[in-house]
Amino acid sequence: MRHRQASGSGTAEIVRALWYSAAGQAELRQERLSPPGPDGVRARTLWTALSRGTERLVFEGRVPASVAGRMRAPAQSGEFPFPVKYGYCAVAETEDGERVFALQPHQEAFVAPRAALCPLPEGLPPRRAVLAANMETALNALWDSGAGPGDRIAVVGGGVVGLLVAHLCAGLPGADVCLIDRDPARAGTARALGLAFALPEAVAPEADIVFHASASEAGLALALSLAGEEAGIVELSWYGETAVAAPLGLAFHAKRLRLVASQVGAVAASRRPRWSHRRRLLKALDLLRDDRLDALLTEEVAFDDLPAALPRLLGPGAPGLCTVIRY
Repeated sequence: MRHRQASGSGTAEIVRALWYSAAGQAELRQERLSPPGPDGVRARTLWTALSRGTERLVFEGRVPASVAGRMRAPAQSGEFPFPVKYGYCAVAETEDGERVFALQPHQEAFVAPRAALCPLPEGLPPRRAVLAANMETALNALWDSGAGPGDRIAVVGGGVVGLLVAHLCAGLPGADVCLIDRDPARAGTARALGLAFALPEAVAPEADIVFHASASEAGLALALSLAGEEAGIVELSWYGETAVAAPLGLAFHAKRLRLVASQVGAVAASRRPRWSHRRRLLKALDLLRDDRLDALLTEEVAFDDLPAALPRLLGPGAPGLCTVIRY
């Protein structure tokens, strides 16, 4: 519950923010939101989203110390493992009524530099705009892959990122795209996006490009097995401190396969001379103007209820796709 409080430098606002306080625990804490400076903007949060893969590792305290600096969210407070205020999928409304996307944590309101806010394009519902960070990841992965028209493309892992990657790939002229997941329930979401779907045991090999987004050892092994001669496998999963065995024997060398890491922190090398992070984020928002993508938003939780819901939402094998938080 927000309220304003007088201070020596103006009116400060008291807001609540979600903090990961210990392994498997989170709480809402009150914070003082100072008035914005000359280049700052105060914004009221409308929606945020859980980035299930990354936030599960944060919630469980499994961010490796060796990469803690690289894994900091742009507006993060605190240090890994705990306590930490984390998140980067926020849609808000500024005081002059503009709807914006920002890389901000789960918090009722925030102050940010105007340059850090991306206006929503016309026709994009604010609720769907929480997918912007995931769409950025998918767009970057497509650039990293070098996929082109006519390619046979396999996407292993039907979570939010995998579905968005497959969705973008399906827009390549003549591309043959298949989403692969061990959960038959993902077939319905694939159909909603106009995508072919297959269970792991029914998928055809010899793909030109394979994307792996299941965050599982078995999924990585499957992705490697599906690649054709001299094909590329783009690894999108982040495993935190978990060691994963990659089967680089078998046909890996004989086929001269390429295993490429893709991560959204840097713009793909093929675009980096011309594309800034902001240009990429604006394009990600534009790409979300497709009503079919609402199928990825499978649960809605009130901000007040978020701490109690997190063990279920971030638990192993949690059902559904993207959870949106309503403010």
